[in-house]
Order: sequence, then C-alpha cells, then structure tokens
Amino acid sequence: MDWSINDIARLAGTTSRTLRHYGAIGLLDPTRIGSNGYRYYDEGALVRLQRILLLRELGLGLPAIAEVLDGQRDDVRALVGHLHWLEAEKRRLDTQIASVKTTITKIQGGEGLMAEESLNGFDHTQYKEEVVARWGEQAYANSDAWWRSMSAEEKKSWSRSQLQLGTEWADAAARALPADSDDAQQLARRQFEWLAGIPGTPGYPNGPTREYFVGLGEMYVADERFAANYGGVEGATFVRDAMRVYADRHL
Repeated sequence: MDWSINDIARLAGTTSRTLRHYGAIGLLDPTRIGSNGYRYYDEGALVRLQRILLLRELGLGLPAIAEVLDGQRDDVRALVGHLHWLEAEKRRLDTQIASVKTTITKIQGGEGLMAEESLNGFDHTQYKEEVVARWGEQAYANSDAWWRSMSAEEKKSWSRSQLQLGTEWADAAARALPADSDDAQQLARRQFEWLAGIPGTPGYPNGPTREYFVGLGEMYVADERFAANYGGVEGATFVRDAMRVYADRHL
C-alpha cells in the first residue's frame, strides 16, 4: 500500500513542496512515481518521514537529520530512542499542565497559592541538593548563574542538544554496542565536551575531572530521574560504562 504526495502532506501537516524538497536533497525519496507524475510513498517512507519530523522537533537542521538517519539504519531501535525522549518530555509537560491547572483552580476558588504547587515542573534547580552535596555550593552557584544568564532561545537550544545526545545514547544502548566501541566512545567524548561547557562543573573550563565524570555516570544509574534520560537503567548502565572507559583512556 502507498499514499500520494498530497495525502502524505495533508496527514503530516506539511506541504507537497516540502516533500519534494526532501526528495531533491536525498532525505526522503518517493517509493515510486506514477504515470501521472505523482509521487507515492509506502510504509517504509512513512516511518522515515516520522523520524524526520521527530528530529525536526529536536531542532535539528536538514543536514544534521540526514547524518542521524544515515547513522541509524535500524528504524525500530531509532524510534525507541525517539520514544524515550518523547516520554521524558511528556512527563515534564504533564507536570507543568497539572501545575497550571492547580493555579487556575485555586485562583477561581479564592484559595491561597502554594509556591511548590504553582512552580512545580518549572524549576531548573531541582537537583540543587545533589549538586551541593557532591560538589559544593560554589559549583551550584556558578552553574545556576550561567543558566539564568541565557536567553529563552539559548536555553531551548541547549535543552534540545541535551535531548539529542540522550536519544543517541539510548539508540546505541538498544543496539547493544560494546562500551569500548568507537561509536560508544564518540558519544562519551560528546558527553565530556557537553559537560565541559557548563560553568560549575569541576574542572571547568578544561573539562570535567575524572572523579566528576565517573561519578556522574554512576549517578545516572543510581537515580531513576537521570536514568530516564537514557531509556532507563539499562541505557544508563551503558552510558556509565562507556564514560568509565573514556575516563580510563583520557582522564
């Protein structure tokens, strides 16, 4: 079974012009072209388009999307990775929705507001206690000041890069890659570089210290809130092991 370009454009909320552009740059080729010149797409093309749209939601440009798709040939495993970050984003949005509903209900009912209820889901300082306990007040103060100094767009861009990296980690874990494989170690290097850009990270600006880098990997596994970013405990365990290998080799 296949669908015409107009059907796909309508269902995806895009335009036939956009789909033709995807074809022109090799991102989404039509399955066949009919005698009438119309482009048709089968189920495989639909899956690829779904992945393209998900990666667009992450804020990736078309060249970056092409690289991701070329590096993740297994559609099911890639979609599992996408699903993990979608579920994490859903949890965050559900929390914010519940918070806003509570605020509306209390205002309408003339009740007093509790700060914890009104701001639940919006607090970027939710890990303050862990940071202070492990790495001190100054580390938290520096990272907090850095976060507050960013514009809304900069925060959004940073969060997208975090989600993208988490998705790629989850995909690599689903493929059961060895922690010391080249692909896993490239991800570990990117994790190191991502952390190196955060003021307050022990070792900043030269990059995380070995103790911090290895300890953070352990925390990903021990705390389900962090593990959820990597597809659960199994994914977080893979991240931890790859980070330890990276630390043994480079830190």
